[in-house]
Amino acid sequence: MRPTPGKVRETLYNWISFECQNKTFLDLFAGSGALSFEALSRGARRVVSIEKNREAYKNLINTSKIIGSDKIEILNQDYVKYLNFKNNKSFDFVLLDPPFNQNLIPTALKLLSDGLFIRPGGKIYIESEYKITEKQVSEFFSRNIELEKQKKSGQVHYCLIKII
Repeated sequence: MRPTPGKVRETLYNWISFECQNKTFLDLFAGSGALSFEALSRGARRVVSIEKNREAYKNLINTSKIIGSDKIEILNQDYVKYLNFKNNKSFDFVLLDPPFNQNLIPTALKLLSDGLFIRPGGKIYIESEYKITEKQVSEFFSRNIELEKQKKSGQVHYCLIKII
């Protein structure tokens, strides 16, 4: 597990701080849950956190019990299984912070688009070991996209993309 560095997480939530209230979030690679729990603390209406690793999942459950929020749903499953289940839920924000060097971003973007998991005007946050380009993301979406923000911190590239 490679938790999102605090500086990166702070930048992300500075970017979206005025947009979190009463919004829905999907965290596909929840890991430590830092991004999910931060969304809750910023007033998210609902957060769905997906985590494949059993130990990380147990830690997420324990943390959610400590926080005591009924606004988070934590699932112990692979992101592909979740996204292949067409549940007709769409989200305002998708947090896409997969393990590095496993080439998971293209599959996740395709499944997110195919399943209409992102509302028009919704945003995707992507964290990766390489710079994400508008062209890379647009090949998966029939709707237009806009690369709103992009930064690098150490070896971590991160960006915010709006689905128009």
